[in-house]
Amino acid sequence: MLRTQTSLSTWMQERSMKWLVLLGLVAFSECVVKIPLRRVKTMTKTLSGKNILNNFLKEHAYRLSQISFRGSNLTIHPLRNIRDVFYMGNITIGTPPQEFLVVFDTGSSDLWVPSDFCTSPACSKHVRFRHLQSSTFRLTNKTFSIEYGSGTMEGIVAHDTVRIGDLVSTDQPFGLSMTESGFEGIPFDGVLGLNYPNISFSGAIPIFDKLKNQGAFSEPVFAFYLSKDEQEGSVVMFGGVDHRYYKGELKWVPLIEAGDWIVHMDRISMRRKVIACSEGCEAVVDTGVSMIKGPKTLVDNIQKLIGATLRGFKYYVSCSAVNTLPSITFTINGINYRVPARAYILKDSRGRCYSSFQETTVSPSTETWILGDVFLRLYFSVFDRGNDRIGLARAV
Repeated sequence: MLRTQTSLSTWMQERSMKWLVLLGLVAFSECVVKIPLRRVKTMTKTLSGKNILNNFLKEHAYRLSQISFRGSNLTIHPLRNIRDVFYMGNITIGTPPQEFLVVFDTGSSDLWVPSDFCTSPACSKHVRFRHLQSSTFRLTNKTFSIEYGSGTMEGIVAHDTVRIGDLVSTDQPFGLSMTESGFEGIPFDGVLGLNYPNISFSGAIPIFDKLKNQGAFSEPVFAFYLSKDEQEGSVVMFGGVDHRYYKGELKWVPLIEAGDWIVHMDRISMRRKVIACSEGCEAVVDTGVSMIKGPKTLVDNIQKLIGATLRGFKYYVSCSAVNTLPSITFTINGINYRVPARAYILKDSRGRCYSSFQETTVSPSTETWILGDVFLRLYFSVFDRGNDRIGLARAV
């Protein structure tokens, strides 16, 4: 998920005392708020219909954490595929463990889940962390806020034991949201950021870095395999790479600059004609974004080239025409990564076909594209912190 910086100093001064007093009062009264268990604007629109999402989750309700395994210093953790739109995994926080569904997001660095004190509508529909039930919980007075492309949150930093399958990070700093906006219709509870620590909004050390520093990994890498056609089998792996998830050899791409998962892209072409990124551009490799996003004028041109027409919030094409639409090629570090129409055309809840190309909600000074899950379903991705590079290979 892309995130934008907001000024925190004034907000921190106003909010920190208020929340500390609130936490103290609740702890003093030993009152636990009881709530029902339960990305993002794009997700809400894609899973349209009030009962569709709930019915889908009931039909696919299995406990992912029970099938995690670890061997040869490689931890493979399962992810849940929700209609090819988002990929979520289970983690636990606290002692005894409290379970949360989170998006493993290479576009941000912070880990956060809803708090017991959040009264926003989004929080009331998700699992909230009950700090009084954890014997290892520790609160700080540091507050922060994050603005994503799809929503915002304001929170406070706490510490507790966090588990990703068999990986355990004790006294891990994480965020507890106090207010949320834009996350009302989504199935996951929070976000687990996997970007570099320098872009953390909370200032806390990301869980991957903490685990790396304590020697949990033989190699400082993690990788994603995202399943297609709503199938199970998606995984995130830590500490190494399982070669069974891709074909051929990994092609390594250096980061433009250590500190963010952004690479240089040579061009974007269709039928051997350059249609975007004509003079080179930046590409953000982002597992927290469902679609492929770029500047409005260039995205609009792509919609025109594939014959997509705007209806509501999406650009639709005739499903019968998908097989005749051209592939779109992303050339990165001299390697062509082809995305066929069957990959960049998705279906909504009514079976209608729409384009996965979307305009970015921010306008950086340089041409920037976001390669989200539509791209990453086709290409197994390895994020190498030790060498500041990304590896790509054709997914099985």
